[in-house]
Amino acid sequence: MRLTVGFGARPDATADEVLALLGESLSTLDAVTTVSTVDGREELASAVAQVHGWRVVTFPAAELAQVEVPSPSARVASAVGTPSVAEAAALLAARGPAAVLLHAKRSSARATVAVAAPAPDVTVVGIGADGYDGLTAAGRDALAAAEVVLGSARQLGLLPAGGQRRVAWPSPLVPALPGLLAAHHGRRVCVLASGDPMYHGIGSTLVRLLGRRHVTVVSHPSSVALACARLGWALDDVAVVSAVGRSTDRIRAVLHDGRRVLVLSAGRDTPLAVARILEDAGFADSEVTVLEALGGPDERIHHDVAAAGPLNIVAVACRGAGGLPLVPGLDDARYTSDGQLTKREIRAVTLAALGPRPGELLWDVGAGSGSIAVEWLRAHPSCRAVAIERDPVRAGRVAANADRLGVPQLSIVEGAAPAALDGLPAPDAVFIGGGVTVPGVFERCWAALRPGGRLVVNAVTVESERRVFELHETHGGELTRIAVNRAAPVGGFLGWRPMLPVTQWVVWR
Repeated sequence: MRLTVGFGARPDATADEVLALLGESLSTLDAVTTVSTVDGREELASAVAQVHGWRVVTFPAAELAQVEVPSPSARVASAVGTPSVAEAAALLAARGPAAVLLHAKRSSARATVAVAAPAPDVTVVGIGADGYDGLTAAGRDALAAAEVVLGSARQLGLLPAGGQRRVAWPSPLVPALPGLLAAHHGRRVCVLASGDPMYHGIGSTLVRLLGRRHVTVVSHPSSVALACARLGWALDDVAVVSAVGRSTDRIRAVLHDGRRVLVLSAGRDTPLAVARILEDAGFADSEVTVLEALGGPDERIHHDVAAAGPLNIVAVACRGAGGLPLVPGLDDARYTSDGQLTKREIRAVTLAALGPRPGELLWDVGAGSGSIAVEWLRAHPSCRAVAIERDPVRAGRVAANADRLGVPQLSIVEGAAPAALDGLPAPDAVFIGGGVTVPGVFERCWAALRPGGRLVVNAVTVESERRVFELHETHGGELTRIAVNRAAPVGGFLGWRPMLPVTQWVVWR
């Protein structure tokens, strides 16, 4: 196996520092053939490589910026012009049929190192509870041709005896997957997947890792398709929530009276967890069905959530008066706060300005109660958000609000901006709800923002408004003054009670 090292370093970093990080990453350096980095660091790269006689390759920052990496950095993007040097350089230099990072990058005060290796082409075969007998001819042919078969111990146990090497998945799987694939480079590899490999399955993960040209998929009916067939539900009218490796609280986002929901279980405890959430959310009258080992000889369908087997899917026919609106501007009472809450009218306008799109990432800087990040995530299941909050008590409230409102995937960074922004992936949109007057906060956010991204600032105080006016003069954008009055009792009459006016500045990268 040939290994490629990528590194990024500050101007004062030394070759010894890079080599020390590399020594922490690998037990032996015998398989390393190449050292790679960004253009302009040839001298340091040569110093690293000369001891072992490694080849040196450098890349323009613009080319590195095009490489998708697992941990891009806004700080590096601002300083170098690419969100990744070490990971991107390692992957580019290792590219043959494909390449994978062996593990998470390692960093010191002045350097970062990543290691990549070529990965094999793989065939992914979907397999159900009916095991080998349920495979298509294409699936059986792929297994027969394989030299190595990867899968869970349960899946491997469904196969008849064969001459291939069979390797059970480690736990956790995803961090170990690149190294596992690289170890079998040059061999014919077959990966077993539960049901449809491309539906919440390992097939999708492998395509992201290796690229679609290096992954062949042999499909099988998914557990969702089988469940809908058993229940008589239209597949295109069902909400699907995965609890595999994720919080079951995600189901809260899709609960509405009359809605049909399928939950992909993490194990035998998921059905009971779903039932408890339904009761807490006002949907205790919902019909819950547990479908086990669908398509296999031990298939069972029942309603006892406390007696589920390990291989199950949960069906919920929702009945209840609860449920949350789909558009931004949830009632303020839905949030726990100490008063640091963007009120619903302002929140709706702010989300409209931020304009969430599928797959995009938001930074919510000075998150307060987290309402902007929460409702950004509710816009689409693939949206991502990071809430940055310096107060630990408020950060705890952000987490609680996210769980209760169905978006437990919200990432929370406890710390003060701009320092807390270091190492975060580059955002598609930024909301600064607090801290715009803090030196460096706007500058760091603006430098990290992706091309085409949106930055929104809501100013309430005179000082923050003055700062917004200064930024508007320099960067342009749109200024809007938002005043909201709510009706409230005035003695025996009804009058208008004004809320604090908000000056909103929106600017595009």
